[in-house]
Formats: sequence, structure tokens, C-alpha cells
Amino acid sequence: MGQQNLRLYERKGLLQPQRTEKGTRRYSEADLTRLRRISELLGLGLNLSGIRLVLLLEADNQALRHELSGRRLASGSGQQRRTPLPGA
Repeated sequence: MGQQNLRLYERKGLLQPQRTEKGTRRYSEADLTRLRRISELLGLGLNLSGIRLVLLLEADNQALRHELSGRRLASGSGQQRRTPLPGA
């Protein structure tokens, strides 16, 4: 992945790496995982706007699953039930 692509992803809000005091980008494991996901979505034909939406929806989905899991634990229902998707 080229430097120009990394800068573009940062400008578009797809990636926010940490920086050193001198401004050098420092990519974490989470950043690298996100870059792999971006690359995968590009390979599927999505544009950067579409990728941004997918990443936002995936993050929202993960947060909701975490919240639901916490509520189940708090209510004493340790069961992890999954509702099948329509048509699945």
C-alpha cells in the first residue's frame, strides 16, 4: 500500500494513526487490521465513500453486540442467542 493511499485514507477519515512528536505516523495492529479491511473492500469494488459507510456500520454493529452482551450478563441470562436473519 503506497504512502499516497495512506494519506488519502487519513484525509477521508478511514484511518487515524497515532503520530510521533515529529509527525511520523505510527500504525497500530488495529490500524493494520483496518487497512486490510479497506483493501478487501476496495477489491470488492467499493469506493472510499462506500468503504467509510461499511466501516461505520461494522463499528456500530460491534458496539451494539457488546451492549447487548452486557445487558444479558446484567440480567442473569448468560445465553448468547442469535436471531437468524430473514432469508438465511
